[in-house]
Amino acid sequence: MRALIWIVLLFALAVGFTLAGKYDPGYAVLVYPPYRVELSLTLMVVVFLGLLVLGHLFFRLASATLRLPEQVRAFRARKREQKSREALSEALTALLEMRYSRAEKRAVEALTLDSVPWQAALIAARAAHEIKAYSRRDGYLAQAEQLAPDQAMARLVTEVGCLLDEHRAEAALTRLKQAVALDPGHAGLQKLELRAQQMLKNWDRVLELAAALEKRQALEPVVAEQLRLNAHLENLKLNCNNAAALAATWQKIPGVEKIQPRLAQAAASVFAALGETRTAIEVIEQSLAQQWDETLARVYGEIDGADTLHQIERAEKWLSEHPRDAALLLSLGRLCARQLLWGKAQSFFEASLAIAPASETCFALAQLLEQMGQPEAACQHYRQGMALIADTGQPGRYCGFTPSPLPSPHPARIA
Repeated sequence: MRALIWIVLLFALAVGFTLAGKYDPGYAVLVYPPYRVELSLTLMVVVFLGLLVLGHLFFRLASATLRLPEQVRAFRARKREQKSREALSEALTALLEMRYSRAEKRAVEALTLDSVPWQAALIAARAAHEIKAYSRRDGYLAQAEQLAPDQAMARLVTEVGCLLDEHRAEAALTRLKQAVALDPGHAGLQKLELRAQQMLKNWDRVLELAAALEKRQALEPVVAEQLRLNAHLENLKLNCNNAAALAATWQKIPGVEKIQPRLAQAAASVFAALGETRTAIEVIEQSLAQQWDETLARVYGEIDGADTLHQIERAEKWLSEHPRDAALLLSLGRLCARQLLWGKAQSFFEASLAIAPASETCFALAQLLEQMGQPEAACQHYRQGMALIADTGQPGRYCGFTPSPLPSPHPARIA
C-alpha cells in the first residue's frame, strides 16, 4: 500500500512538471568554461530531483552494506535460538514420554545453544537420573547452578526428587531446608518432606505434615487419613516393647482415629502381647461401640482377659444386635470354653459353622470336643477344617493371636 502511494505521487509529480513546462518559458544556463549548457527550467528541476533520488538510493545501499555483517549475525542468532528452542522442546517431550536417553541427548544439544541453558541442564539431569547415570546427573546439576544461581528453587526441587528416588532421605532434607528458606509456604516442598520423613520413619513429623497438607487442600482427605493411620500403626510398632511408651503413644492419638478397626486391632494386639489385656479389651469395645467390624469381634474372643465373664456379657449383648455374625459366635465359643462352659461353647461354635464354615472354627470345635472326651467327633471336625483349607488355600485366620489352649474339663462344669 505504501509503495502504491509513492507510485501515484511520482506520476502526479511527472504530470505536474509536464504541464508546468508547457506553459513556463523559463530556462536555466549551466556554464563551466569553455562549456555552456542551456536547459529548460522544467528539465532542470526533473534532473535535480533525479539526482536527489539517486543520492538517497546510494546512501541507503551504502548503509545496508555497512549493516550487513550485523544483520548476518542477528540472522544466525535467530536461527540458533530457534534450533535451541526446538531441541529444548524435543527434550522435554522425550522426558515426558520416558525416552530418557533421547531426552538427555536433546537437552545437551539445547544446553549449548539455548538462551536459558539452565532449563536444559535440569532436563538433562532428570533424564540422566532416570537411566541411573548419577555422575552425569550431578554434573548437570552443578552446571545449572553455575549458569543460573538465581534459579535455585528449580534446581533444588529437582535435586531433592532425585535424592528421594535413591532413598537418600537425610541428604534430601538438607537440600529441602535450603529450598524452604527461599519459599517457606511452598506446599510442594512439604510433600517432598513428607516422603523423606516416611523414609526416615519420623512418624510424628509425618502426622504434622499430613495435617498441614490436608488443611491446605494439598492432599485428598482419603490420602491424608491413610497417612495418619500408617503413622499411628508404625508408632505403635516402635513402642511394642514398652508398655508406658505404648500407653503414651495411644493417648496422643485423637479419639476419632482410635476407633478405626485396623488401628484398634493393632493396638489391641500390642497391648495384649505386653500383658495389658484390660486395655486391649477396652480398645476393642470402644471401637465396636462406634462401628461394627467382624475382625475386631474375632480378636475380642482371643484376648485372655482377667474378667472373662465381663467379655461374655458384652459379646452376648453384641450378639443381640448381630445374631448372624460368624466371627462373634466364634469369639463367644472361645470365651465360654475358657470359662469352662462347654455346652454353650459347643453351641456357639456350631452356630458359627452353620453361618460361615471356616477351618479356624472347625479346629476350635475339634479341640473342645477332644477336651470333652469325644475324639471321633473331634476327628470329624479336624478333617472338615483340613478340607476347607484345601479348598481355599488359606487357614482362615483373621488376626495375629494364637488362641489360648482350652482348659481341662471339670465334670461339674460340663453343661
